[in-house]
Amino acid sequence: MLQQTQVDRVVDYFHRFMERFPTVERLAAAPEAEVLRAWEGLGYYRRARQLHAAARRIVADHGGLVPDTVTALRGLPGIGRYTAGAIASIAFDHPEPVVEANSRRVLARLTAHAEPLDGTAGDAPIWAIASALVPPRRAGLWNQALMDLGATTCTPRAPICSACPLASHCLALATGRVGSIPVSTPRPPAVAVEETAVVVRRGSSVLVIRRGPGEWWEGLWDFPRLPATAILAPLGCGRRRVVGRSAYTVTHHRVDVKITVCEARRKGPRREGVEWVDWQTLATLAVTTPGRRIAAIAARSQRPPRGRPASKTPRHGRD
Repeated sequence: MLQQTQVDRVVDYFHRFMERFPTVERLAAAPEAEVLRAWEGLGYYRRARQLHAAARRIVADHGGLVPDTVTALRGLPGIGRYTAGAIASIAFDHPEPVVEANSRRVLARLTAHAEPLDGTAGDAPIWAIASALVPPRRAGLWNQALMDLGATTCTPRAPICSACPLASHCLALATGRVGSIPVSTPRPPAVAVEETAVVVRRGSSVLVIRRGPGEWWEGLWDFPRLPATAILAPLGCGRRRVVGRSAYTVTHHRVDVKITVCEARRKGPRREGVEWVDWQTLATLAVTTPGRRIAAIAARSQRPPRGRPASKTPRHGRD
């Protein structure tokens, strides 16, 4: 959960997730849809699918016990060098290094490493530094201390060097380059995308589709986006009515969504990944974050306006 997500956002999700799946066996036995529903709102859903797959692998290949070596951990789905090092050092006290955003910054400044830190190749020197510094015992505490130091003191902007326990050893501070280290490459500008979502109603049901392989939010439910001709054409939809707009950001894309509603005259043929559900069932599915917003806007468009309903009989009186 902490991969690419800040702690304060993760805490509540973690506690709810652990209540729902208190053991690796419970997680492994759960349907993927249930795991995705518990993850909903955290983003990067590939992590949830890989965590689920890792739990199944642990039960099948390791007797339900999480392996304690970096090599074995990296053989599990979704576990790379950072996560394997964190588990091995924090859970099992093995002298393995951890490099993530905060500790990377601390180590780069400590050694005045003034090269771009972008991707695996750029991080290789920092991993070498981390490996050289990690102590033989209490490695987990050391790694957590580096991460905490970067999060609270050696911050990206306005670091509190006067309170840093490593200040006397910091080469970036000694050479006046704290503000320019670490060196990072500029992020690409956001790409503007426009979409039209279609909420298709038929009686008390709405049409939802499952996002396919390679799409954003793969495996989650959402509403069709135009053109979606193969899905929408057989339904005999009437005129679409615009009921609102929404926006979201995903992987350097800024997406503006026009939300439309239409009534289907036919249910259409059965298709894999396409379902008719009522609003109560929709609330239990693993739905994309934009899909939740679209559903809320579409649902509000069905409600009568607030206030006293208009009288059915005309009023008579003076002008």
